[in-house]
Formats: sequence, structure tokens, C-alpha cells
Amino acid sequence: MMTKLESDRLAKLLQLHAAEPLDGFVLYALAQECQKLGRFEEAVDWYDRTIAADPASCYAYFHKAKSLESCGRKAEVAAVLRAGLARARALKDNKAANEIESYLDDCE
Repeated sequence: MMTKLESDRLAKLLQLHAAEPLDGFVLYALAQECQKLGRFEEAVDWYDRTIAADPASCYAYFHKAKSLESCGRKAEVAAVLRAGLARARALKDNKAANEIESYLDDCE
């Protein structure tokens, strides 16, 4: 069960999303909130939307993989991480690339 604060935070994020449906920051915040609430399937959907709206959001791949793992979809994790690693390298985001690669190494 969600606390009032969690419910209010999610409601506010959904209002922001209604006003700016392609805002990568809002999409990512919704994904993070769902993940924090244990709503992993919803989080995966929001991470997908984040990646579509903001392809430079490398950490969306990382956290999407974490959500997939948490909801038992482990077969998909490595592919998501590989895509995120390729994106991070293309963007020269070394910090994200290192974190994604480390997670990928742990999975394989």
C-alpha cells in the first residue's frame, strides 16, 4: 500500500506528464517512482518511454534492466544492458558505460 506522500508524488508526476508527455525528465521520474514502489512492470514501460523520448538517457537502460530483473524477466536483462552500453559509448558517457558494463558482467 502506498503512503500518502508516495501517492501525492506519483499523482504530481502524472500531472506533469499530462502537460508534457514527451519530457524525458518526467518520464524518467515516473519510471523511478514506479520502481521504488515495486511496480516493476510499470517501471519498465516508463523506462521504454524515457528511452524513446530521450535516447541520451543511458541510465534508463540500467534501471530498466534492474526492473526487468525484479519482475522475473531475467532473459531480457543482458540485451537491454548491451543496448544501453552501446548508447553510452556512442555518447561518450564513460561513467554510465562503466556502470552498465559492470552490471552486464555480473549478469553474464
